[in-house]
Amino acid sequence: MTKRPAQTTAKPDMMSYLDFERPIAELEARVAELRETANGGKIDVGQEVHRLEVKARKLLRDTYAKLTPWQKAQVARHPERPHFKEYVAGIAEDFMPLAGDRAFADDHAIIGGLARIDGRKVMLMGHEKGNDTASRLKHNFGMAKPEGYRKAIRLMELADRFGLPVVSLVDTPGAFPGVQAEERGQAEAIARATEKCLELGVPMVATIVGEGGSGGAVAIAAANKVLMFEHAIYSVISPEGCASILWRTADKASDAAEAMRITARHLEELKVIDRVVKEPLGGAHRAPDKAIDTLKSAIVEELDGLSSLSRDELIAQRRAKYLAIS
Repeated sequence: MTKRPAQTTAKPDMMSYLDFERPIAELEARVAELRETANGGKIDVGQEVHRLEVKARKLLRDTYAKLTPWQKAQVARHPERPHFKEYVAGIAEDFMPLAGDRAFADDHAIIGGLARIDGRKVMLMGHEKGNDTASRLKHNFGMAKPEGYRKAIRLMELADRFGLPVVSLVDTPGAFPGVQAEERGQAEAIARATEKCLELGVPMVATIVGEGGSGGAVAIAAANKVLMFEHAIYSVISPEGCASILWRTADKASDAAEAMRITARHLEELKVIDRVVKEPLGGAHRAPDKAIDTLKSAIVEELDGLSSLSRDELIAQRRAKYLAIS
């Protein structure tokens, strides 16, 4: 299992704060305390509250303007960050989930189905991590097994058959590495899903919305256009995993994150992704509705840009894109 960043919990509204956000947490907690002290307006604390709110917002802006790659990894994994079900609710209309791989089982780590986005019929799929203990166990923390990738293949084949664009939302630490998954052909399922992405004759737009981990992410992200949220990460291995291999300790995860170039800006420079989608100040978890609306607009714009391409042009463009990555 991937090691998760430590968090502290503070007011207001019991928001989870990351370690590097502690100064922000203290200021926002002070604002909440002053509001309580005001006791229904009997004590005038408006001026002091406003001063602290301005200070907290400036600190938040300054902090997020200079996040390190490791800090971005922590933001990408934030437990309150929107997940697939929240994106579906905010982006899609008439979502009809399709379950199972028609061979073994239905993998809840990948969810997909027919939907409309701003009136456009699409096949929408992505990783679901869950948002509490029960749902995280149900969805296996977003780590798909072979049947999850075979379900994705089935959905992409349906989309290709009926001429529907494919939209995928990636958020996984990686494919499930368990023995049973390997016995059922995990590596082949990932390879087949990646192959299916590359041979689709319909437009495909993928977005890295949180973590994009290894082949488990690429399997549903080898698209014509790859978008990435500003504070998401995308890498061949987790920073902790890389550090464990190179330095025999996960404590060097920060150094590994810096060397691996896992951030959206790095990957845009390397032409691994095509577009960085800006997040609300403080990350998508602070204003999920705004983040979802921004992503919806970006996806619609990319779908419109691909709509004029023929089947052969879409395939050629997609393959040329990945062959050009060195």
